[in-house]
Amino acid sequence: MPMYLPHDDTTREARPADGLDGVSGTALWTVRMRAQESERGDALFHDPLAAAFLASAAAAGAPPGSGLLQQVLPDWLAVRTRFFDDHLLGAARAGNRQVVLLGAGLDTRAYRLDWPDGTEVFELDLPAVHAFKERIVAGHTPAARRTPVAADLQDDWRDALLAAGFDPARPTAWLCEGLLFYLAPEAVDRLVAAAGELSAPGSTLGAECLNADTADSPFVRPWLEALAGSGTPWVWHLADPEGWWGERGWRAEVADLLALPYAVQRFAPHLAAYPGLETQSMILVTAARPAGGR
Repeated sequence: MPMYLPHDDTTREARPADGLDGVSGTALWTVRMRAQESERGDALFHDPLAAAFLASAAAAGAPPGSGLLQQVLPDWLAVRTRFFDDHLLGAARAGNRQVVLLGAGLDTRAYRLDWPDGTEVFELDLPAVHAFKERIVAGHTPAARRTPVAADLQDDWRDALLAAGFDPARPTAWLCEGLLFYLAPEAVDRLVAAAGELSAPGSTLGAECLNADTADSPFVRPWLEALAGSGTPWVWHLADPEGWWGERGWRAEVADLLALPYAVQRFAPHLAAYPGLETQSMILVTAARPAGGR
């Protein structure tokens, strides 16, 4: 997601808000949830760098509002993270050793996942994001070759990715996690089109989308209103994921979260009170790029 994080060597006290505002502020409450998840005995993933990001920031904040979805959000984030961890590792082990994280933010998958030999992880985000992040990860050795790429995803970011060594002739595993719903529909179209043009046959994609069919439900509407009120509206919704991605050259599939034992276990306390929560908000999509783009 677009983020604006300052980089300096002053003390935490001298940076009372770290210059975070708008969408950028969501990075820290997200990473706080990752740190909390990592401390659980039944954690679905472990992010040892999350606590270091928090220690370097002046304030982590919290998700806006106090509706039903906000109560589920930490568990949703845990399931989402585990799902895309498995998806990316599966793609890499199947031969997609070129991984691109669009709007990487404070993602640490390059460090914490057990990547196969020869994997390269490209992390695209704004220069200020990388400046903040590099200060924290310095001294830590990634498990894959890691290449930060400074670029604005709402502009033409392709040249920066190519200049960083990305090879469009090789199959790629793309990830759009916590990103697309912050962008205007035309910006999403441009970003997805650019990724498609750079995708060799066999490339894969993972994306998190907001279910347009349930955006007005009592479960989701208060969350969207809280986000809009905090200056971070979700403006891109999707009603037909398979059709939408198919029109753009991807063979897509919506995840059945209740077919995943770890998701069933984690959502169990919520499902009795909120039946259908696994489909009534965000949708997790995986897709493949067949030969000919269709």
